[in-house]
Amino acid sequence: MKKTALTTDEIVVWHREVCRVNDWLVISGDLPMERSEAIEKLEEWIAAGVTDIVDVRGEWSDQELVARYAPEIRYHYLGTHDDGTSQDPVWFYRGLSALHEALTHPGANVMVHCHMGVNRGPSMALAFLLDQGWDVVAALDAIRAARPIAGVIYARDAVRSVGRAKAKDAATIARELAEIDEWFELNQIDISTIIRRIRQAS
Repeated sequence: MKKTALTTDEIVVWHREVCRVNDWLVISGDLPMERSEAIEKLEEWIAAGVTDIVDVRGEWSDQELVARYAPEIRYHYLGTHDDGTSQDPVWFYRGLSALHEALTHPGANVMVHCHMGVNRGPSMALAFLLDQGWDVVAALDAIRAARPIAGVIYARDAVRSVGRAKAKDAATIARELAEIDEWFELNQIDISTIIRRIRQAS
């Protein structure tokens, strides 16, 4: 079992770090609450080439701020909970629809984020990669390599939802779920500590 330990300072830095997964997908935490800091971070997103924001927080939206300061960015609001239970397939389907719309535009760069960039955003990012034909283990590896604090706790929901959307057979979905379980066993991180330290710093 490989368990990755991060210092408090590292966790706090990763919270709002722009993490590039591939040439069209980036993940992060959300924009800061303080307006000037939010605008500064938004400018960093623009510099990273972000053309589309997929915001999956049920508790907040920056749609008005982005419309005012970066009207060229397409904003897709897909708010959901983060109670650790499961995510509805409809939520993933809405995310895939936003992704497909974004990718019709040349040079699209999609930023998917939640509040901390630990669970909801990375889980939707996993669904995006699976939708585009990635192997589940390769996708998880890419997300964790780009963002070491990514917990991706809704990964099983992502696999089931994308599997159904792609009309995968039950055996294939079962195999991918088993691969997820093995991956998490081999790549554990302390999600509770990560969340606690981000909350303390905020």
